[in-house]
Amino acid sequence: MAARLSQDWTKVLYGVLFEQHTYQGITMLPIIAGLSAAAVALMTPPAPIQVMILGTYHFGNPGRDKVNVHVDDVTTAKRQHELEALAESVATFRPTRVMVEVQRPGPNYDVTDYSTFSPAVLRADRDETSQIGYRIAARVGLPTVQGIDEQPGTGEPDYFPIDRVEAYAKVHGEQPLLDAAFAAVQASARQFEAEQPSSSIPHMLLRYNDPATPMGGQDLYYSLLRFGDGNDQPGADLNAMWYLRNAKIFAKLVNVARPGDRILVVYGAGHGYWLRHFAATTPGYSSVDVMPYLRRAVSRLR
Repeated sequence: MAARLSQDWTKVLYGVLFEQHTYQGITMLPIIAGLSAAAVALMTPPAPIQVMILGTYHFGNPGRDKVNVHVDDVTTAKRQHELEALAESVATFRPTRVMVEVQRPGPNYDVTDYSTFSPAVLRADRDETSQIGYRIAARVGLPTVQGIDEQPGTGEPDYFPIDRVEAYAKVHGEQPLLDAAFAAVQASARQFEAEQPSSSIPHMLLRYNDPATPMGGQDLYYSLLRFGDGNDQPGADLNAMWYLRNAKIFAKLVNVARPGDRILVVYGAGHGYWLRHFAATTPGYSSVDVMPYLRRAVSRLR
């Protein structure tokens, strides 16, 4: 009985949508068919926005991080060859947008420096924004690059208030615990420096994009949660502010992204955990794993 009813309703709907009807001399089929097409369009979900996060260390030795590594000169012929292999591999993702760790105003966040980019820049500018971000954007023919970084303005709170954590640890005799929290990251930094002379850039980036490593994971931030009490919780505040900065960064990506975009984000590796989280969990977005692209670049250099 249910099957018969279903068939009957199918015939009715088919007749309404596709049979020719005339009302006061007007043929209704094109109108009804047009309404049907519009309904189908409304029911079709938009194409997902794919986001690939390429976490990196700072090539130009700016000393901006709490734990820094000394990086050799990436403008040498050897390193340029490695960066070309990296760009060749990542370009197969076919990004429709490249976004970098530069702060630019909305609504489009376009980085003005990219308009004057040429291969000559790669022989002088060591920064990863140019060496990776601009290089790949130019390779795939993108007209613009977006800068989506977020930094506190005048009167705004610090997004990484580590000084409050350090002050709390000192007053409460917990400096050894704070030192231990940073020990794994510092050891990883020293290992990087020791291996750098014999490792390629794509190979070193594997560590920076692996969430199981100190450089690619979130363990350091979570280990700071212990610093605090019921009244003062600087460790929790630091985690909250770090989350806020990354949420604002990803929100800028959302501002300009369009259905079907394939977005490459070149950013400091410390941001990777939360940026991948947002890409994987925000409705309409998906996170693309960068590791296979890095491994292919490593293989090209063998």
